[in-house]
Amino acid sequence: MAVYRFRVAFEDQEDTVREIEILGKQSYENFHRAIQEAIGFDNSKDASFFMSDDFWRKGQELTTRKLFDEDDDEDDFRRQKKAKVMKMSETKIADYIDDPHQKMVYVFDPAAKWTLLIELIRILADDPKASYPRTVKSSGAAPKQYKVTLAPPVDENDDEEDEEDKKAREKLFVAEEGYDEDAAEGAEEDKTDDAEVPGADAEGAEGEGEEGATEEYGSDESEREDF
Repeated sequence: MAVYRFRVAFEDQEDTVREIEILGKQSYENFHRAIQEAIGFDNSKDASFFMSDDFWRKGQELTTRKLFDEDDDEDDFRRQKKAKVMKMSETKIADYIDDPHQKMVYVFDPAAKWTLLIELIRILADDPKASYPRTVKSSGAAPKQYKVTLAPPVDENDDEEDEEDKKAREKLFVAEEGYDEDAAEGAEEDKTDDAEVPGADAEGAEGEGEEGATEEYGSDESEREDF
């Protein structure tokens, strides 16, 4: 049984390469799973192989996604579209190898669109002791499938810095406005003194009134005695 060795590389990261061997009788779904394992992805999304030419133009599609069910009432457009897409699980590797350097485009996760370029590099005899598919060469670190966003660390000195900034702004305001703190305190004291004076005057007036009344009352008593 023939063994196909493929070179698999990320489209935008050519230094990350995996070489995978797989039997011609195995399915493209087996190949898909081998790629996922080789690059450390979790195989949780849909994927497709596209047979391509030397310019990586996409042709026949083989996919993991669910295809339209057979339906006598479906229109011609849907039947034509379905005819161009095959299930990976139902297609063998050898079925679409038309060139000794057959090329394919592999797209994983329709949202993220991870794209890998695949090329057949050798056809070998199978090794009875080997288990296929298998990764025979690996170079370069694969990118992370999911990007992790970390929250910025909390700086314990932020509150102290905010307080220092506040004081600095207050000093700047005093300097720009010509504000004199000593004069302001003196003005406040004057206001306090002025507020106390009316009370004192009232007490003095009240005392004078009582003394005047006493004197007047005493005078009347003397006059009554004389009478």
